[in-house]
Amino acid sequence: MTPGPLHTPLCDLLGIQHPILMAGMGGVATADLAAAVSEAGGLGIIGAAAMDGDEIRRQVRRLRDLTDRPFGVDILLPTGVETPRPPADGKGAPRTPSLSGPYGRWLDEVYAEFGLGKPDTGTRSSRGAFSSEFTSGQVEAVIDEQVPVFAAGLGDPAPYISDVRAYGGRVIALVGNVRNARRVAAGGVDVVVAQGTEAGGHTGRIGAMALVPQVVDAVAPTMVAAAGGIGDGRGLVAALALGAVGAWVGTAFLVSREASWPESLKQRVLDAGEEDTRVTRLYSGKTMRNITNPLIERWESSGLAALPMGPQLAIANRLQKAAIAADRIDLTMNPAGQVSGMLHEIRPAADIMADLVQDATVVLERLRAQPS
Repeated sequence: MTPGPLHTPLCDLLGIQHPILMAGMGGVATADLAAAVSEAGGLGIIGAAAMDGDEIRRQVRRLRDLTDRPFGVDILLPTGVETPRPPADGKGAPRTPSLSGPYGRWLDEVYAEFGLGKPDTGTRSSRGAFSSEFTSGQVEAVIDEQVPVFAAGLGDPAPYISDVRAYGGRVIALVGNVRNARRVAAGGVDVVVAQGTEAGGHTGRIGAMALVPQVVDAVAPTMVAAAGGIGDGRGLVAALALGAVGAWVGTAFLVSREASWPESLKQRVLDAGEEDTRVTRLYSGKTMRNITNPLIERWESSGLAALPMGPQLAIANRLQKAAIAADRIDLTMNPAGQVSGMLHEIRPAADIMADLVQDATVVLERLRAQPS
């Protein structure tokens, strides 16, 4: 394969044609979407945050039926799930939500205010997801299936790097600040993804334009990919100009034809402008950028502290079930980045990839043609 004008060391490292990594978006980036991006020359990544080990195996095998190109699996390695319980007065963050305490009262107020029925939560606990046992099962599946690229969308993958390297795999870690970039680089990851706050889903507080070059300088010679605010070829070229060797692209693929979520949520992204997203801890306990909605605004004005990831999900899951049952799709979780305003139609992932590459190539050619 002849290297193209966008060829970088990242392409050689991962065995891909273009330096474009699709974000491992949980609930959206399943095997079909990941395979489409890999087939188009990028690195498709299965978003496996909420998948148990068995489901990861199914998705990986499905993807391998669709393509023989390199791909990845993204899971979250959260910390702080087990934390001491402070007084449950709403000022601190108790380890488990009490339905008779301030969190339960807030839920009841929200059900009434938005005309939602109280959902049947059954007996299943949400604490299984993101527990140490759950995560161990996920990692075991990744290693057993010899996934080419293991991506940690949250947390430090250092304990698993030797096992992944043993079969020839590569490891990527996402960070939102220089401190964590240094930590994961010291742990031995192959690629650090420096993600700016513009990004959808779990994200940090620093803009990509400021963050990426600082991470590049801090972790050299470890490769850095840029994330956050990259929705077209101009953004890809900007990432390369900042010293990155590629781009981690999420929101642009949210509205792909292969994305595994409802058309109504894709349409909300298409309808959104650059100011229609907000970072909230409502849905997972971690900072997450979503298309804003009245429920997020209600949570942010409540004064309640977010719980750790596992138990906060117990609250979020109740809200999701109630909103869906009431056909209030506008109140459900809808992760998306600030580039939503650049997106205008649902298209095949291959077309999105082609435009990213073509537009970036045109920008590079124009820059090279300018007189010095």
